[in-house]
Amino acid sequence: MSVVTRIAPSPTGDPHVGTAYIGLFNFTLARQGGGKFILRIEDTDRNRYVPDSEKRIFQMMQWLGLTPDESPLQGGPNGPYRQSERFDLYGEYARQLVASGHAYYAFETAQELSALREAAQAEGRVIAVPSRELDPAAAQARMDAGEAAVIRLKVPREGETVVNDLLRDPIHFQNREIDDKVLLKADGFPTYHLANVVDDRLMGVTHVVRAEEWITSTPIHVLLYRAFGWDEPVFAHMPLLRNSDRSKISKRKNPTSVEWYQGQGFLPEAMLNFLATMGWTHPDGLEVFDLEEFGRVFRLEDVTLGGPVFSQEKLRWYNGKYLREVLSEDEVARRLHAFLADQKVNLPLDDYFRSVVRLMTPRIEVFNEFLEKTPYFWSEEYPVTEKAQAAIDGARDLLPELAATLKNLPTFDAASIKAAFAAFAEEKGLKLGKVMPPVRAAVAGTMESPDLPELLATLGRDRVVARIGKLGA
Repeated sequence: MSVVTRIAPSPTGDPHVGTAYIGLFNFTLARQGGGKFILRIEDTDRNRYVPDSEKRIFQMMQWLGLTPDESPLQGGPNGPYRQSERFDLYGEYARQLVASGHAYYAFETAQELSALREAAQAEGRVIAVPSRELDPAAAQARMDAGEAAVIRLKVPREGETVVNDLLRDPIHFQNREIDDKVLLKADGFPTYHLANVVDDRLMGVTHVVRAEEWITSTPIHVLLYRAFGWDEPVFAHMPLLRNSDRSKISKRKNPTSVEWYQGQGFLPEAMLNFLATMGWTHPDGLEVFDLEEFGRVFRLEDVTLGGPVFSQEKLRWYNGKYLREVLSEDEVARRLHAFLADQKVNLPLDDYFRSVVRLMTPRIEVFNEFLEKTPYFWSEEYPVTEKAQAAIDGARDLLPELAATLKNLPTFDAASIKAAFAAFAEEKGLKLGKVMPPVRAAVAGTMESPDLPELLATLGRDRVVARIGKLGA
């Protein structure tokens, strides 16, 4: 069987890391099975619809490299891929269920439903909808007369509905505890339940891999598949991403927008690698691996259900590993340059820029740290920290001599500079810890900078001597 998976985000806000997480596993499962990965937009909730959200979802998937085989952008044989463009389809299927006796027209007003719901809650039972007992011919007559109605699923009163989940033991739901859910609203718009099942069936989805928060909706979906006489897909409900306190990830405690991480300068490869470890472990114990390797060894049934913690610290660790150990120096420089250009920072991609990047890569974890840690590379008006100023003030007798020593070096490279510091310290009877820090403070304005000889060689003799002379006078 060819595997067909999908993600179906709603365009209601920022593109969420949870969508990326579920998208990664669906994408990988489809690629493994030589099948298809579909991106469908579930935009029937018009009250929460955000006009530019759909476009941003596409941009997120493109940034991550999780390119769908079918979507509103790519098109495909199962389109359209926006639920709002499949409007008439859902009504046909809802009425089909009414005709087969698996659904019914319900005419209760909002006020009547409120009273029914209050009574049901007081008695600890699900709501009993009077329209369920209407003679179908009488209900149709009221519809023909123009009376407003929704279509509700007629859940069996007896027995149970069993949800088979690839990651769990069978989950048993007692039918008497399941509401007769609305399938089609009075305005003709479908609810999530109907649209989701119809679309998955018509698009040939074989595996429904989604977050575990949808488990409680799944018995409704199973009942719908059975009412239509359709085979059920394989269900697998992934563990929810968690905050460090084990609560469900939310933007109140953790940035949840993929755009935020992109704007901070995280790499898409690092994000995917990190997300792949959310509920899954590489069988060989590898922590750093690419999408191809993930696809080679991943098995959906190996996902574990302990709530994975979405830790920014761990994600930063992954990003740093990619900067220092996976990408080449040239690739880091090119990507950082492109990131800065997107931030409207205009620096030439030249040898000097590449040298600075090489020096700073061990000292940053994300790209947005680069400029804040390197002001002294780009301007003579760089800040001087209190600690650096103290180092300068404590060595005013040494700095002019050090400036002269550096100025008179035959060659101004890291090895020559290092040897000059050692010779100067020996001549003065000082430790290097007394000689090099004030120079670092003068040329960088901070005590935290790359290897000093390499830093000075990168800045160049003239700038180094001028800075020591200016601040050390």
